[in-house]
Amino acid sequence: MSTPVDPVRVQRAKVADLVSKGIRLGTGLYVAASIVFFVGYATGFTQPQVVIIIVLMAAGSALLAPALVFKYGVKAAEREDQRAGR
Repeated sequence: MSTPVDPVRVQRAKVADLVSKGIRLGTGLYVAASIVFFVGYATGFTQPQVVIIIVLMAAGSALLAPALVFKYGVKAAEREDQRAGR
């Protein structure tokens, strides 16, 4: 006999997967921005390097901020389910 599938948990698992991908991609963009920054620092900054750093930092922030908020939301929902015995 199979256990019933809870659609809320399925949706939460999808959100958790997207959150994980968003955190990895956002962090990767920050790492790339850091690499470009240090290369620019060592060689003298050029206008394209500055633009690339700004774009990478903005994109990383746009991905990381909501991903981190949703990560804590998913964790809180899981804790609440455990407390309620679900």
